[in-house]
Amino acid sequence: MRLSSIIFLALILISCHKDDDPPEVKNTLSNGIFVLCEGLFQQNNSSLSWIDLNSGSIDTDFFSTQNGRFLGDTGNDMKKYGSKIYIIVNNSNTIEVIQSKDGKSVKQIPMNNGNSGKQPRSIAFYNGKAFVTCYDGFVDVIDTASLTVTQRIPVGANPEGIAVSNGKLFVSNSGGLNYPAVDSTVSIIDLTSYQELDRVVVGKNPGAIQVDSEGDVYVIARGNYGTIPSRMVRINALNLSVEQTFSFDASGMALMNNYFLISYYNYSTQTSEIRLFNCLTESIENNSFISTTYFTTLYGIQYDASTDKIYCLDAMNYTNTGYVRQFSSTGVFEKNYHVGLNPSKLIVYE
Repeated sequence: MRLSSIIFLALILISCHKDDDPPEVKNTLSNGIFVLCEGLFQQNNSSLSWIDLNSGSIDTDFFSTQNGRFLGDTGNDMKKYGSKIYIIVNNSNTIEVIQSKDGKSVKQIPMNNGNSGKQPRSIAFYNGKAFVTCYDGFVDVIDTASLTVTQRIPVGANPEGIAVSNGKLFVSNSGGLNYPAVDSTVSIIDLTSYQELDRVVVGKNPGAIQVDSEGDVYVIARGNYGTIPSRMVRINALNLSVEQTFSFDASGMALMNNYFLISYYNYSTQTSEIRLFNCLTESIENNSFISTTYFTTLYGIQYDASTDKIYCLDAMNYTNTGYVRQFSSTGVFEKNYHVGLNPSKLIVYE
């Protein structure tokens, strides 16, 4: 047997839910956490973990349990809108739409343009529509009633992050497939006409994008992972201009009331940082808000207002099954949840 086959088999066995009996199919979900686990690129092993906070049990193959099939290749984003959850499965070129009450599939939306995959990346919602960035240079508009693509809006090269503010859609154009000749712009789309109004220059290789409590838009320009450092940039959503570039390193942002939790992972040193940024004063309040001794590979961070908890996602060097590390809103560690391979997004149920 070839080494690649042995590694692939081992990863499947590691990521599988181990129990004496098959997991019970659940009909109503409450008091738990959905965790989207990316898996490994081209291995078709993305998964959905369900953390049952009532019993303390964790089903790392929840999607397969409920639907009798695999989720697909490289789960990239997951958000809830109305009674449904939308899961972006990038390399499978699909959007999996599931019922939030039980995780059962409603529809698998194909994301192809002829014979070519659109490579969907991220999703945002506004006024009954879903907006999906696609790596082929478009934002797709999906009607959330019919679950069909109704329009394609051209933007910059290889768009990634997407956010809504002040009746407009802000899209970070990474140009990642053209590296080192990456893009450096954010497309601004009017959500009445679905037309691109402008593109603002924010810095090389923009990725994550987030809106603060006042409606300002922040984007992380990731640079070139070497001589050009990653920087957070603030866009005024009213006059559509760049107003500030911050001097600290940043990889991701999570909104927590009037604050951002700024995460940074240094690929060279394999070290992490989590800062507390005050969006009202536009300043860092704490450069070491959460101790990074709890992480092996910080892969994402989210805050949930309903539980007032911070959830940090640890990819464990990308080859072992990962963890959700739970913290209080003051940055105090509380507990761990062992989930699937490369956890990246989560949704909390009360």
